[in-house]
Amino acid sequence: MGDPSRAAILSALLGGVARPAGELARCAGVSPQTASAHLAKLTDGGLVTARTEGRHRYFTLAGPAVAHALEALALVAPPVAEPGGQGGFELRRLRRARTCYDHLAGALGVAVTDGLVERGLIESHGEAFEVTGAGKDWMQRRGVDPDRIRSGRRAFARACLDWSERRPHLAGALGAALTTRFFDAGWLSRVPGTRAVVPTPAGRRALRRELGIITD
Repeated sequence: MGDPSRAAILSALLGGVARPAGELARCAGVSPQTASAHLAKLTDGGLVTARTEGRHRYFTLAGPAVAHALEALALVAPPVAEPGGQGGFELRRLRRARTCYDHLAGALGVAVTDGLVERGLIESHGEAFEVTGAGKDWMQRRGVDPDRIRSGRRAFARACLDWSERRPHLAGALGAALTTRFFDAGWLSRVPGTRAVVPTPAGRRALRRELGIITD
């Protein structure tokens, strides 16, 4: 992870979307041949997995544990001065709202978590969250079944300390399921070529109505 090019590749994959080697090379600012060598090392190290579709290979992080490790490292990394121009705009957009592998992070992710807690839909228990009776009803009405999600092998509802907000957002299987539902319902839209996301007009109305979140 310590190599800058490999770190850039891993960061590009934090959005949870499979990406081809050529696209990852551009993200890291290296040649396709160099990117292939880095991807081979990341795959051998168990950090990245690859799948082949036709003539192309697509790469993803090996799982949510890798994403959690990357976010944890970001918390202890030295602060980086915000660049000017387009770079600064992209960083601000990531801080506002992004996907951390498969769950919502950034200021919006923290706001959603706060809204769920303030409305009594989930409760904080140290490094985890628990769904209340009211929360179970609220989620089931929106197509998310906490009981089914809990039966899986993945951590159910983990509190993940957000590197940009320095406050927890909802991660784990429940965080992923709610984020997927927000996308499916048209509340969120991905920004092409990045892991930033933005609420749609319908999403802004829904987030305000359901969780009291006012977005710009």
